[in-house]
Amino acid sequence: MSASQTGMTAAKIILGDKTAELPVMKGELGPDVLDIRRITNDLGIFTFDPGYGETASCESKITFIDGDKGILLHRGYPIEQLAERATFEEVIYLLLNGELPNAAEYKSFTTTLSNHTLLHEQIRNFFNGFRRDAHPMAILCGTVGALSAFYPEANDISLPETRQLSAIRLIAKLPTIAAWAYKYTQGETFIYPRNELNYAENFLSMMFARPSEDYKINPVLARAMNRILILHADHEQNASTSTVRMAGSTGANPYACISAGIAALWGPAHGGANEAVLKMLASIGSKENIPGFIEKVKDKNSGVKLMGFGHRVYKNFDPRAKIMQKTCHEVLGELGIKDDPLLDLAVELENIALHDEYFVQRKLYPNVDFYSGIILKAMGIPTSMFTVLFALARTTGWISQWKEMIGEKGQRISRPRQLYTGSPQRDYVPASERG
Repeated sequence: MSASQTGMTAAKIILGDKTAELPVMKGELGPDVLDIRRITNDLGIFTFDPGYGETASCESKITFIDGDKGILLHRGYPIEQLAERATFEEVIYLLLNGELPNAAEYKSFTTTLSNHTLLHEQIRNFFNGFRRDAHPMAILCGTVGALSAFYPEANDISLPETRQLSAIRLIAKLPTIAAWAYKYTQGETFIYPRNELNYAENFLSMMFARPSEDYKINPVLARAMNRILILHADHEQNASTSTVRMAGSTGANPYACISAGIAALWGPAHGGANEAVLKMLASIGSKENIPGFIEKVKDKNSGVKLMGFGHRVYKNFDPRAKIMQKTCHEVLGELGIKDDPLLDLAVELENIALHDEYFVQRKLYPNVDFYSGIILKAMGIPTSMFTVLFALARTTGWISQWKEMIGEKGQRISRPRQLYTGSPQRDYVPASERG
């Protein structure tokens, strides 16, 4: 690892007659990290951290989060600046390569992305194998994993140029697969990508265009989609990213690794939060019901949860939520939705929660999912596609993390340990002798 240990003191741990001195590693930002790699050798014990909430599983230069201060940086750039000023293509380049592109690099990169948006025609046959009512995430997960059959050279991950090509292919083809998954469930004609459109515009075109009529890109909706993609591009070592890294540590091809990430994201505790917000608002029904709902949330025995508030990492305001709130008003204004009952409920619920001492003490602030579901619903994207859209954006972060990991010297296969609490060793007894 390259994190600095110079000038840092070591932590001394004494266990019986054994002593271990564990180096303290210092990163560029954030808390210092105790290097426990020799603790088993020196003390004969493992550490116990279910969910890895207190464990740094890797060293990374891609994304930094300060949950207490509500800070999110990609390669050092604040998410607020990227979401307001950058294109998603710039963020893709940044996460993959470490720096923002200059004008020539940007033109070359966007051209390369456009040249890889098409799918092999035989992949069309994959969709026919799914039921019409198949969940789009099932289609996405299966089809992405199958891409390795069309690009077998990706199995050789030893070459940097092969890894870069696989990254470009995945990022470029995900919008096509995602949009076709939607079209298939609707029984509509697949729409092919158009090279003159940018990433966000192309996805909207493939989602909503039809051969029988012209489809015009709405710049406000395209800008909103651009922001949504940026806001979901990467988020440090979350469950799906850790899944991609763990799968990648085995030497699996990148298509299999991203498919594993998609599967992890599919879990309702991870990628389905914005859909859960819509269901919550629908269950509340009207503003008059909010006080009663809040009381149920406070009652631990009710089982009612306030969706879209709080975060595993952020102990302050989610910096992405403010941008999403602004985008929500822009989209609803553009579409002429003045009195949206869901938005009215969301605003009132947010106002109550931000001023109620119960939520203030627990720092339950709105997160990025609170408004994103309302935006996507207003844009005509069905709830079944919400997590697909999340995966579309997060593929950039996943593959960037995968590339970083594979490029490390001394990279090892992931192998967590356990605290065994089962039966002690015992002997087999034949069935005829068992009581």
